Amino acid sequence: MALIIVLVVIVGIIAWGVGSYNSFVRARNVIQESWRQIDVELNRRYDLIPNLVETVRGYAAHERNTLEQITALRNQARQLAASAQGAPTQERAAVEQELTQAVHGLMVSVEAYPDLKSNTNFLELQRELTDTEDRIAAARRFYNANVREYNTKIDSVPTNVIAGFAKFEKATYFEVNDPAVRQAPGVNFGEISQRPAGSAEPQQLPTNTQQPPVQPPSATPQISTDPFAQENQNKGPFQG
Repeated sequence: MALIIVLVVIVGIIAWGVGSYNSFVRARNVIQESWRQIDVELNRRYDLIPNLVETVRGYAAHERNTLEQITALRNQARQLAASAQGAPTQERAAVEQELTQAVHGLMVSVEAYPDLKSNTNFLELQRELTDTEDRIAAARRFYNANVREYNTKIDSVPTNVIAGFAKFEKATYFEVNDPAVRQAPGVNFGEISQRPAGSAEPQQLPTNTQQPPVQPPSATPQISTDPFAQENQNKGPFQG
């Protein structure tokens, strides 16, 4: 009887181990499949950006710095993708996020160019890029959710025993945790210096241009009624 109980326990442990191993394999395959969806959309964006840059260049000469930044980020992202054989890395995720913000900043800046906004080719590129960005965002959320579930199983007890025995390694999230990278890039309008989107010009407090009347000598000390006097003395002159 005791032998039967031991055999049942051993069979149960083996069955649990096989089931856990297979669940890791399934989770890993889902992650790989969800990553391929992101990679397809990223490569589509790589193909669209050169046409966007050339179209904008013909209408917006003042955007030269922004266009060069987008081109450089696009080339850097493709090089990172090639060096990692298409696999997700934190470095590539950071560059892709910068590229997303740079393209978004360019789309905002074209509001200053009515002729460009009415260009048929530009409008089609804008539509395709917007759809591509939406698909990238949706695919990234799906991918990161699968990675989170997979990594949790690797860390959890008792499935971490199977993960360690079978050498299942944690998957890489495709997201950016550095707040500085998440900032939208500046938009250059010629004489206006580049600065991150959302920043505002320093607000200048009004100054009192009228001279206060001269008070006659008095035994009682005079107190200034100018509400900005002390503040203007302390006031000094967003990111470049």
